[in-house]
This record gives sequence, C-alpha cells and structure tokens, in this order.
Amino acid sequence: MPRYFIEVSYKGTAYSGFQVQKNANSIQAEVEKALSVFFKQTFSLTGSSRTDAGVHAMQNFFHFDLGEPLPENDRFLYNLNAILPLDIVIKRIFKVEEQAHSRFDAVSREYRYYITNQKDPFLQGRAFYYPYPLDLGKLNEAAEIFKVTSDFTSFSKRNTQVKNFICDIKKSKWLQEKDQLVYNVEANRFLRGMVKGMVGTMLRVGTGKLPLEGLQNIILSKDCRKADFSVPSHALFLIKVAYAGF
Repeated sequence: MPRYFIEVSYKGTAYSGFQVQKNANSIQAEVEKALSVFFKQTFSLTGSSRTDAGVHAMQNFFHFDLGEPLPENDRFLYNLNAILPLDIVIKRIFKVEEQAHSRFDAVSREYRYYITNQKDPFLQGRAFYYPYPLDLGKLNEAAEIFKVTSDFTSFSKRNTQVKNFICDIKKSKWLQEKDQLVYNVEANRFLRGMVKGMVGTMLRVGTGKLPLEGLQNIILSKDCRKADFSVPSHALFLIKVAYAGF
C-alpha cells in the first residue's frame, strides 16, 4: 500500500498540541478531518514530532497509507487547504518508501525561541516580551553547556512515557536578530517541555540570578523541579524536521 508524507505548517495558538488528544482540538485532528472530508474515508495519521499547546511550526510531518494513488495534479492540495482552518496549511504531500516512518526516520528537529525586550503589538503571539536586561555572552555560555550534556532529565516535564532522557544536542546558541534575541537549538530528539525548560533556566543565567555552576548543578540533579519552565509557548517555533533521504 502506498505511503505518503504530509508536510504541514501551522500557528499553534488555538490548539492543544500537534497530536490527537481526548477532549481537546489538535493539529492532527484538523488534518485528519480535512483528509476524511476530501477522500471520504477515515484517516489515522502518524506524526513526526510532538509540539505542546500553543507552539507553532514552520515545518512538521505526518505519514499515512492510502489504498489508491493520489491525483497527479495539485488541485487536491488546494482543495484540502480550503477545508483546513486558516492557521494550518498543507505545504506538500509526497510518496515515500512503504517502510518510511515520519517519526522514527527523522534524524533531527530544530527549534527557535524568540524574545523581545520591547513591547510590540505585531510580535504578540510570536515572541516573549521580556523587559529585563540580558547578557548575551552569559546566555551563550549556558547554551554551550547543553552541547556537552546528554541526560536532560531535569528539563523534561513529568508524566512522560519516554524510556530514557538522553538527547544529542547538535546546535545550541543565542542570536541577536534586530530587536529580538533568538535561541536556536537542534537535536536528534526533544523531551516534553524541554526547550521551554532550557530557555527559562538560561534566562535566569542571562539576568545574573543563576550562575553557570548553578545550571550545571540543575543538570546533575536530574530533578525537573529545579528547572524553570515558566516561559510561554507562543514564542516557540519548530523550524525543521530533517530526514536522511530529503
């Protein structure tokens, strides 16, 4: 049976996350609904990477199997997007090998977290307004510590079903982009709430409230109660999900 990948982009403000949940709307639920309306059959999608409530994505993926080939023209893509809400778009649907898996075949995920120290109505819902002085040098020293860290137990929220907390951080750095500070992080996998926990804790370093030794102690403690998860979700974007074949 042919297998297809769906590349989606979305604004997560109105949703309780990427994957289907009981008693709450999600990106997956809306895409499955649109596919069901168009193809007149039930769909159960498999997602590549979870995002929490309120988190946005420039790129994320699902996969599904279909008993019949998709139409050769792109008209069906236009029709699917017409069914979807305005805050979700299907960018492309393409055929892959039958054993390809959107989650397990992903080699890395990349996130960005946006912070502004100036009140800006045009950034509302897309950046965290944080009107306190931040030391970019200290932030990047903290970010470097994560590059040599493997166990992220302290930065995973509770009630998770993962078997281990080991992550391989490939990129971790803070950037100054015009009036915004941006944290850019890439890893083979991320745990529940991990990026927010990392950002919130690093902000304490950047304001001088937490020394670098304190950050290292939080990592070694393997206790999520010591990390800071309080930063909002609306400033977090999943930028890219990478695969070896494309």
